[in-house]
This record gives sequence, C-alpha cells and structure tokens, in this order.
Amino acid sequence: MKHELEPCELTTICMIEKDDKILLQYRQKGEWDGWVMPGGHVEPGESFTEACRREVFEETGLLVNHLRMTSVKQFPQNGHRYIVFLYKTDSFTGTLKNSEEGENRWFSRSALPEDLVMDFDLMLRMFDDPSVVEMQYTLDEEGGYVPHFYTSD
Repeated sequence: MKHELEPCELTTICMIEKDDKILLQYRQKGEWDGWVMPGGHVEPGESFTEACRREVFEETGLLVNHLRMTSVKQFPQNGHRYIVFLYKTDSFTGTLKNSEEGENRWFSRSALPEDLVMDFDLMLRMFDDPSVVEMQYTLDEEGGYVPHFYTSD
C-alpha cells in the first residue's frame, strides 16, 4: 500500500533558563506577535537539535548545550502541518544580544510580561510538565484552533 506524504513545515523553539528567569524574545511577525522563546525553521538535511542550536545562536548570540527535547506542538496551516519541536536547557555560553528577529530579555517566571504570544501558557505547560509529550491543534467549525494534549501516561 502506498502512503501519501503530507507537506509539513519543521521548526524549533527553546526555553533557556537562568536561575528563576527564562529568556524571551519580542517578535512582530503579524499573526503571532509578542514575547516568546527563541527558535525558528529547520533547514533541509539539518537535525532538529542542530537547528535549535543554530536558531538560538542567530537570534540571541548564545551557544546552548545539553538540549533536551520536551515535547512537540503541531497545527494545520495553509494545507500543511506546522510542527514545532520544543527544547529546554539551562546550559549556555556567550553574550546575549538582540537580533533582526527581535529584542531579547530575561524575565522572572513570577513577573512575565502581559504581551505574550497567544498560546504561551500552553507551551509553558508543555515545557514544565514532563508527562506532556505532544499538543495538537485541530480546527473547530469556525476555523479556530482547539488544543489537545497527549501524555506519556
């Protein structure tokens, strides 16, 4: 039996922790504006882990180590599947800088900014709850996204 391949877009995002703070970047991309963790697209032939390292360095100037994939987020977009591999680390070197992607700043978890990206709270759950391995958005009747969490239990 022949299986049809589904077109998809592959990306990464990385939570970088320092003490009680997390690194956030202010993005203005149109449909997903606000403070979020750094990340970006996986290049053809590139491993997901190396894509995460490269994107974090390009966007922040930090070299991340000891990356741990925590979960996967996916959603339908324009006839294809958009897949985000979520990584986490507290090990890095380098000097933090801003980039074309946006301003970078450390925030205490107890004092996060108000203008976070729309599903920041859901991603935070994915980063912090080791039992959550995947979140998939489906579309409701009005075309709105509905999150579904999958756990390792």
